[in-house]
Amino acid sequence: MPTRLKSCKVPPMLILGIETSCDETGVALYHGERGLLAHALHSQVAMHAEYGGVVPELASRDHIRRILPLTRKILAEADCTLADLDAIAYTQGPGLAGALLVGAGVGAALGFALNIPAIGVHHLEGHLLAPLLEPDPPAFPFVALLVSGGHSQLMRVTGVGAYETLGETLDDAAGEAFDKTAKLLGLGYPGGPAISALAESGVPGRFKLPRPMLHSGDLNFSFSGLKTAVLTLAKHQPNDRQPLADIARAFQDAIVEVLAVKALAALDQTGLKRLVVAGGVGANRQLRAGLEARAAKRGYKVYYPKLEFCTDNGAMIAFAGAMRFRHDAVAGNGAFTVRPRWELVG
Repeated sequence: MPTRLKSCKVPPMLILGIETSCDETGVALYHGERGLLAHALHSQVAMHAEYGGVVPELASRDHIRRILPLTRKILAEADCTLADLDAIAYTQGPGLAGALLVGAGVGAALGFALNIPAIGVHHLEGHLLAPLLEPDPPAFPFVALLVSGGHSQLMRVTGVGAYETLGETLDDAAGEAFDKTAKLLGLGYPGGPAISALAESGVPGRFKLPRPMLHSGDLNFSFSGLKTAVLTLAKHQPNDRQPLADIARAFQDAIVEVLAVKALAALDQTGLKRLVVAGGVGANRQLRAGLEARAAKRGYKVYYPKLEFCTDNGAMIAFAGAMRFRHDAVAGNGAFTVRPRWELVG
């Protein structure tokens, strides 16, 4: 687990953030006093859609093509130069090894060349701290619901680096369930936006799907059985748009109910009043609406990053790197490692 910081005060420094953990190349400039100065993102979705999912080798090669032009772009937008940088932050893990190596290599090389610190950042910590970029950030402590393609976790957060796992998925993460279910329904890649769009025209309640582990008595998740239930249901329906839309709505309703009930149970158990929702699935409109409605009834407040910062991005990495600068930073010596498998806690 990353070392806990005693303070989250950000020093007045300019930091370049680099994100290349999977299929999006993100770069950003963050200043400790002036905030986010510029950011840019290139998505590889169109390239990978042809294959029905991310192809790691293609992802790595595309990061190589994009990272330096995007860096030049944001430096120009912010009227800055490399010489103005005080530190570099890059995603060290988890993620695809080849993709991580691109960002880590560029970050460490820049740090060495400029004689400034190069800081490896945990990808999930970037997501978790992203709501702190907003004008009305949550105060510590809070409960965080991290929901993305590879992770579904509930955490108690008492400070930067002070994280306690309350519950996690036992199999497919929520984002994985969206992608796999979309593939079952012939919706293509990426699955989350495709299912959400189709579910908008679905009839609520026409189909009833299971809510896995809803009454398990703990805060863990399981979504693989839900995917199997969708497959069984789809086999007995005509391959027409309306039945598929109704199935998509039923699937999304099930996911939303489980996530919302477990998240509010985490608030109840911890006695906290603030919930942070981060990660790609956090952009889901129905999830946001469901959480807002349930939280309002019980006096809780829900915080999100902007929609553009729900998916992978350089801004969250720059910010997380800035938060860790005083504790972790060392002079850049060109050495670096990546951690494709890296638990945030433990």
